[in-house]
Amino acid sequence: MKLPFEAYMLRIFIGESDKAGGKPLYEVIVKEARKRGMAGATVLRGFLGFGASSRIHTSKVLRLSEDLPLVVEIVDAEDKIEAFMPFLDGIIGEGLITMEKVRVIAYRHNPREPE
Repeated sequence: MKLPFEAYMLRIFIGESDKAGGKPLYEVIVKEARKRGMAGATVLRGFLGFGASSRIHTSKVLRLSEDLPLVVEIVDAEDKIEAFMPFLDGIIGEGLITMEKVRVIAYRHNPREPE
């Protein structure tokens, strides 16, 4: 897959305990992105954060949270990101979605050699 020199990054801020159809929301998002042939997705787990509710989510030992902040990042061409938005709108009940233009420096695939 070849990405254009200019692409877009979608950032989806959700909670670790968020679900969709009984499955972790972050997993549903990544699997759908893969199914649609998007360039790639990464889930990042935060150790401290807050959102619209202003409730602090932390991984401190004395204050264990089962709802740590997560960020799902997806980079692809603008049209593929835009086509993904209705899916996200239908599945995300609480969170934040941002999109920004990014400059792709390299996007390489190292094919595995047959075993």
